Amino acid sequence: MDTGRAETVQNIRFARSADGTGIAYAVHGSGPPLLIDACWLSHLQFDWQSPVWRHYLEGLGRIATVIRYDERGHGLSDRDVTDHGLQARVADLEAVADDAGFQRFALLAMAQGGPVALEYAARHPDRLTRLVFYGSYAGAHSAATPEELDMYAAFEALIRVGWARPTSEFRRVFSSMMIPGGSEEQMRWLDDLQRVSVDAQTAIDARAQRQVTDSSDRMAVIDLPTLVIHSRGDQMSDFRHARELAAGIRGARLVALDSSNHIVLEDEPAWPHFLGEMTEFLAPDRALPQADPAATDPSAVLSPRELDILRLAAAGHDNERIAADLVLSVRTVERHLQNVYAKLGLQGRAARTAAVARLLSQT
Repeated sequence: MDTGRAETVQNIRFARSADGTGIAYAVHGSGPPLLIDACWLSHLQFDWQSPVWRHYLEGLGRIATVIRYDERGHGLSDRDVTDHGLQARVADLEAVADDAGFQRFALLAMAQGGPVALEYAARHPDRLTRLVFYGSYAGAHSAATPEELDMYAAFEALIRVGWARPTSEFRRVFSSMMIPGGSEEQMRWLDDLQRVSVDAQTAIDARAQRQVTDSSDRMAVIDLPTLVIHSRGDQMSDFRHARELAAGIRGARLVALDSSNHIVLEDEPAWPHFLGEMTEFLAPDRALPQADPAATDPSAVLSPRELDILRLAAAGHDNERIAADLVLSVRTVERHLQNVYAKLGLQGRAARTAAVARLLSQT
């Protein structure tokens, strides 16, 4: 069936977090890098043709090189994990950012990604060009109301009883709160995503650990251009969280979307509003001067790890020797070299030789 959409390709890769957990991430689109701090529910492959997420992937991919990843225990990332605490999740983000190879990038925190993004921004302000929060918060239990605490407990009971059932009546509770304006097709897809992306016990463990995570104290130290976007009627993350973020981060701008959907859908007016705000906010990154690939100094555009690998390649080492010297997998070396070629504007079989020549010409 012709949908009228241009074909887009995503490149799925894997990074290794500090504790050894494998984190799956995907790259697509073109333009300045935009790393999306993971949502609670995601599956890189399942999301790709989603009637709920596809317009985000296409829309953002037209204005940025999008890097998104599955949280530990979810999607294509390693499933058999029990540590879902803040430090582990920040390490996952660090691993993806380093493995993707971009020296600086914009960071978009969606939903539960807020505390992780705040912590990362506080630790690595030099890596970020700007910061966005969408439907997010600084701390899950920050000034939680009694009604919200009751809701958290009810959610855990629903997950424990109904998550793995073949029928979706229990999972539909979450779907109807995330996209109350969704069609039956969109609701069914979100029902299925819950079952496909994570098992019940991991969902319970991850939620429990996220609910005691609070990075509110980090807001005061953030000194980056910051945009906070939130649906006024969001039933999963109350709008007051957006106000707290915008008030707590110096210079942050708050944009309220006229929607009740936690995930703004393609056919509602809030969607072009969201995409327009993102396009305008990322415009300064798109306007950054781009060096002539033929004259690019590798030391100016490559990460320290990429430079290490390229120097060893210049010394005549093959990928296996480079991997052994740097205690990396051969696959990781290959991924870094692909990033080197892309950053230097090189293609084809002669890319390695040309990259080495470029390095040697600058030394």
